[in-house]
Amino acid sequence: MKNKYLVLLFILFCCCGKQSVDREGTIAPESEIINNWINIARDSTQLHLNDRKQFLEKATKKANQLSNDTISLDHLSRISLAYKKLQDSTKFRNMNLMVMELSEKSEIYKALGESHWDLASFFKSYGIMDSAYFHYKKANKSFNNLPIDSTSLSLRGRILYSMGRIQDYFKDYLGAEVNITEAIRIFEDLEDYKRIYNCNNILGIIAGGMNNSEKSLEYYTKAGSYIDKFKSANKQVYLWENRNNIANGYLINKEYSKAIVAYKELLSDKNLRREKPKLYSLAIASQAYALLRGAKNYSKASDLLKLAIKLNDSAGFSIDQTRAKRYFAELLASSGDTLNGRKSAKESLSLAKASSDNEQQLEVLRLLTRLDSENAVAYSNEYYELSEKIKDEERAIRDKFARIRLETDEVIQRNELLSRQKQIWIGVVLGLILLGIALFTIIWQRISNNRLKFQQKQQESNQEIYNLMLSQQGKFEEGKQLEQKRVSEELHDGILGQMLGIRLILSGLNDKDDEASVEQRASLIEKLRELEEEIRTISHELSDASYQKFYNFIVSLDDLISTISESSGITCSFTYDENVDWDDLEGDIKINAYRIVQESLQNCVKHAKCENAKINFSTEDHVLKLTITDDGVGFDINKGKRGIGLRNVVSRVKKVKGTLDINSKKGKGTTVTVSLPSNYIRLDNLNGTVARKEVLNV
Repeated sequence: MKNKYLVLLFILFCCCGKQSVDREGTIAPESEIINNWINIARDSTQLHLNDRKQFLEKATKKANQLSNDTISLDHLSRISLAYKKLQDSTKFRNMNLMVMELSEKSEIYKALGESHWDLASFFKSYGIMDSAYFHYKKANKSFNNLPIDSTSLSLRGRILYSMGRIQDYFKDYLGAEVNITEAIRIFEDLEDYKRIYNCNNILGIIAGGMNNSEKSLEYYTKAGSYIDKFKSANKQVYLWENRNNIANGYLINKEYSKAIVAYKELLSDKNLRREKPKLYSLAIASQAYALLRGAKNYSKASDLLKLAIKLNDSAGFSIDQTRAKRYFAELLASSGDTLNGRKSAKESLSLAKASSDNEQQLEVLRLLTRLDSENAVAYSNEYYELSEKIKDEERAIRDKFARIRLETDEVIQRNELLSRQKQIWIGVVLGLILLGIALFTIIWQRISNNRLKFQQKQQESNQEIYNLMLSQQGKFEEGKQLEQKRVSEELHDGILGQMLGIRLILSGLNDKDDEASVEQRASLIEKLRELEEEIRTISHELSDASYQKFYNFIVSLDDLISTISESSGITCSFTYDENVDWDDLEGDIKINAYRIVQESLQNCVKHAKCENAKINFSTEDHVLKLTITDDGVGFDINKGKRGIGLRNVVSRVKKVKGTLDINSKKGKGTTVTVSLPSNYIRLDNLNGTVARKEVLNV
């Protein structure tokens, strides 16, 4: 922590030399403090980013309190640049806009021009070149309003140079040449030799872009003559770049022998590879191409290109690798290795497309058209389409720059008008929005009140309906129970009593000895007994206790089978699947299954003359399967009429949409198989079912 504050004090001490002065030439204490805060935020990399931004916020607040608008705007401009250096683009844009508006309002053209310049540099760093050119243009206009002195002239020259660089980027060579030439005249008057060197370099590039290689060499040579006239710590780097430009000019002009000599002189400096590896890689690739085309020294050229490719791969110089791969492809093709030449050319094409290097794409496509005869038409078409696309883009960009130059003033006036109109429309829109919100609130409130009233009425109606349903359900259950009880009593007390009397009378008459009377009476007595049993069963089913027992389905079946077995002397066995909840079957399924078993066993007693009967109840693939098997006399199912018992079974199976299968042969017994749907009790009846089971268990 102590080290941190020592560094901070050192920075504050060093920054004291960078002081702002007022118009009388004296140092303003507030400006000194602001400058120190800005310098700390900009240069103190050991501080946390938030701490550095806090210094800028303090500086902004202090600068806004200054009475001198010029000094205040100068500080605010430096603060915006500090935010840009800290890569806080939002704060930079906001601060830049504030400086721009204040300086335009106060007609402080230096601050206005610098704010446009800063914004242009910001757009340029993000590759938005058209916006960058637009703000350079506006900055130039602001600087033209300054009094003519060395400072204003230097500002104008630097802006013109920046504009020319962007125009060269978009191949607006004519416009770039005009602006750079005007910048040179300014820098020559100011004897700013370093910037004269830069301008001549750009003019050489522009001349090369216009395919004027001789003029390009002339500008590069002229630029080199200024290197010794200015002081710079990187003077050796300027010498290397200038020599490379001159050598490249010879190469483009196809003066291969001069190019070889120039590249040899450049590469003779041993420090080039260590300090400028990118330039070194570019130079050895270009020297290799000069050796290939001029001296036809394939071996030396191959070694140099392999070295360049290796350096580019290790350093990630993808753009330079495109050129090196193309040169290597030409070398391989010239050596007779067309196959590897095509491979290297295709790699170069892929790199050019990845880096969006249109010029290299055109060169590689032209090369592939020669090397790959099978796909020459395709490469030729691609070359033509790309060339036309580039021309269209260049034409559109030149037109765009022309419109920018002609319409800058018109745009400014239009923006002022639009700004005023925007304020009016904002007021109108806000008013309409407030009116709309008020109307929406009123309508929504009314809708909500009506909805609440409707819900209240609906709730009252639902309550009334529910009460009526409860009352109706209670009366229905009460009537149902009374009717069941009445029918049960009538059957049990009336019909059963009479039938019992008849059976007793017939039993008394059975004392007659003749054989016919005995058989007849016995038959009648048996019929009466069967009828009595049937009526008793119906009575039990209708009674409340039997209704409850009905929900224990398996017990009911077991009781039925046991009763028939005991009264008939037939041995009956009953098996069922214990994993099935039989009580959850629907009532119709259980009633009809019960009756089918009852009717089938009665047929066994009456007709089959069997000794054993087997009843099995199980499930197979969501189907209930009921099987009744006996070892009786059997019958021919294809002959004779079916009795009433069998017809009842068929009727009950159809009633529940099941299937019936009868398998019987004379002397081999009978098997009745009934398949019933496994319909279970619906969910709305489940609660009542559970309640009745609980009653039964109790």
